[in-house]
Amino acid sequence: MNGPDRKTSSPVEPAMEMRTGFRRWLPPIDSPGYHILLGVIAIFILGPLGGITAAYMNFSLGFFVGGQVLAGILGSVVTYGYGAEGKHGANYMQTMAASVASLSGMAVLIQAMTWLGLQEPPVWQLSLYLLCIGMLGVGVGMLYTPILVDRMQLSFPSGFAVANILRALTDIRILKTSITKLGGGTLAGFAGGLAATLVRPIAVTSFSASTLGAGMIVGIRIGIPAVFVGTIGYLMTPWLRATGWLGPADPFRKIAFIAALGMILGAAIVDMSLLAVAAARTFRESKGKISPPAEDWKRTDKRFLGIWVAFWALAVVITAVAILKLPLLFVLAAVGLVFVFLMINGISLGISDSNPISSAFVITVFILAAIGLKSPIIGLMCAAILLVSTAVGCDMQQDRSTGWRLGTNRSIQFRYQVIGVTMGSILAVVLARLFMKAYPILATNQYAHPDAPGIEKWQSAMTFKFVGALEGIANPNPKVTIALLLGIALGITIEGLRKAIKSREGYKAWVTKTSAGRTTDLVLDCTILASPYASSFGGFVNYAVSAWFACGSVFTALTNTLAARMPRKPGQEELPEDMSTTSLVGGGLIAGDSLSALGLGIWGLLQTVL
Repeated sequence: MNGPDRKTSSPVEPAMEMRTGFRRWLPPIDSPGYHILLGVIAIFILGPLGGITAAYMNFSLGFFVGGQVLAGILGSVVTYGYGAEGKHGANYMQTMAASVASLSGMAVLIQAMTWLGLQEPPVWQLSLYLLCIGMLGVGVGMLYTPILVDRMQLSFPSGFAVANILRALTDIRILKTSITKLGGGTLAGFAGGLAATLVRPIAVTSFSASTLGAGMIVGIRIGIPAVFVGTIGYLMTPWLRATGWLGPADPFRKIAFIAALGMILGAAIVDMSLLAVAAARTFRESKGKISPPAEDWKRTDKRFLGIWVAFWALAVVITAVAILKLPLLFVLAAVGLVFVFLMINGISLGISDSNPISSAFVITVFILAAIGLKSPIIGLMCAAILLVSTAVGCDMQQDRSTGWRLGTNRSIQFRYQVIGVTMGSILAVVLARLFMKAYPILATNQYAHPDAPGIEKWQSAMTFKFVGALEGIANPNPKVTIALLLGIALGITIEGLRKAIKSREGYKAWVTKTSAGRTTDLVLDCTILASPYASSFGGFVNYAVSAWFACGSVFTALTNTLAARMPRKPGQEELPEDMSTTSLVGGGLIAGDSLSALGLGIWGLLQTVL
C-alpha cells in the first residue's frame, strides 16, 4: 500500500495526505522529543488508566485483563501521524503502560498483608521491594527472550494480536471505529458502576459492569464453566454445612477454593509435562540450525543483561533481608525459583496464552513449607517474589514477541518497560491504600469472615486464594488436605482427558466438519470437560459473580454468531479477535467501572475530610 507503484486512486490516499501534513507538527522519529512525547503520555495517561483498571479488577474479581490492547489503540492515536512507522511508537507506549498495569495489579499483595494482620511497612519500603522484584523479572524475562521468542518462536497469541492491532490502526477508519467502541463501553461502564452503587434495585442484583465486561472478553468456553461449577456449589452448600465442611453461614467458596486451586495445580502438572516435552523437541530441532546474525533492532548487550540480573537479584535479597527482615534461606529459595518459573510460565504463555502466576505463587509456598516455612506472613512476602517477577517477566516476553513481529528496537523497548515498572511499583502501593481506605470491606479478611456484608462487589478472589493457602501452613486442616488432593486428582484427570480426546485427528475432523461435532465439543468444554483453569473460577467467587461473568460470555457468543451470519462488505478487512466489537466494549466496561469506583472512593474520602 505504501509502495511506489501505488495508484493515486487508492481510497486511502486522503488519509495518507492528512497523515503527511499532520506529521509536520510531530517530533522526528527517534529524536529526544519523540521519546519524551511517547513517554509522558504512556506514564501519566495510559499507564495509570491501565493500572487503575488492573488493581480494580483484582480487588473486585481476582484477575485482570492486560492493558496492551487498550494502550495500543489509544497510543496509536498519538502516533497515527507517523504513518506505518508509528506502530513502533505505539508499541513502546503499550509496553510501558502494560508494565504499569502489571505492577499495579499486585496491589492485592498489600491487601493480603492486611488480611493476615501484618502491619504495613512504609510506602518507600514496599515500593522499593516491588521495584527490585519487577526489575529482576524484567531482566530474567529479557534473558530468556532469545530462547523463547527467537529460537523456539513460540506464538504468544496476545502478542501476535497486539502486533496485528498496531498494524491495522494505521488505517484511520479502523482507528476511529475502535476508539468509538472503547469510548462507548467506557461510558457505559462508568454509568453502570455508578448505578450499581447508588441505585438499590440494581445493587441488590450484585451487578458489576466489569464482571460483565470480563465475561464478554474471555468468551463462552470460560464464562459458562465458571457458572457451571458455581451452580454445583450452590446446590451442594446445604449438604456441606450439614456435614461440617462449612460453617452455618459459610459460602461455598470457603472450601471450594481449595479444590479449585488443586484443579489448577493438577492441570498445570499435565500441561507443564507436555510443555517440557514440546519445548525439548523444539529446542533440539533448532539446535543444529545456524542462526543468521541478529538484526540491529534485535541485538542486546548480553554482558549488560547479565550484570543487570545479578544486580537486581542481589537488590531483592538485600531489601528482603535487611529492610523487611525476612529469613535469608526462604528469600534465596524464592529468587532461585524465579529462574525456573519464568521459563515455565513463559513457555505456557507462549503456547497457550495463559500465565499461571497464581500457580507459581502457591507452588512456591508449598516448596518453602517443605523446607521449614511456618509463618503465613513470611510465606506471603517471599512468594510475592514469584508472583511479581512472573507477571512482569512474562509480560516482557510477550511484548518482545510483538516487537519481533513488528521489527521494533528491542533495547528501546526494554527501557520503556523499565520506566513502566518503576511507575507501577509506586502506583501499586498508592492504589492499594486508596482503594482500601475508600472501601473498608477490602481490608476485611474474607477468608476468616466470608459472610461479611458488602463482599459481593469485592470478591478479591486472588487475595482469598493466597490467604487461604498461607493459612493452611499455620493451621493444618485434614479437610483442606482432602479438598486439595481431590482437586489435584480432578485437574489431572480432566486435563488429561481433554488432551487425549482433543489431540485425536478423528475427533478434530468431526468437530471441524459437522455441526454435531461442534455442538458436542462446545458442551464438553462448558461442562464436564471444561478446562480446569476456566471452571476453577467458579470456586473462587460467589455464585452471583460467576452468573454475571457467564452472562457477558453468552452475550459475546450470541453477538458473534449473528455477526458471522451477516454478509461481509466488499474489501472489509479481517480484524484480530481482540478488536471485535464485544472485546472492545467489554474492555471499555471494565475501564469505566474501575474509574467510577475510583471516583466514588475519592469523593467519599473528600467528604470525610471536609
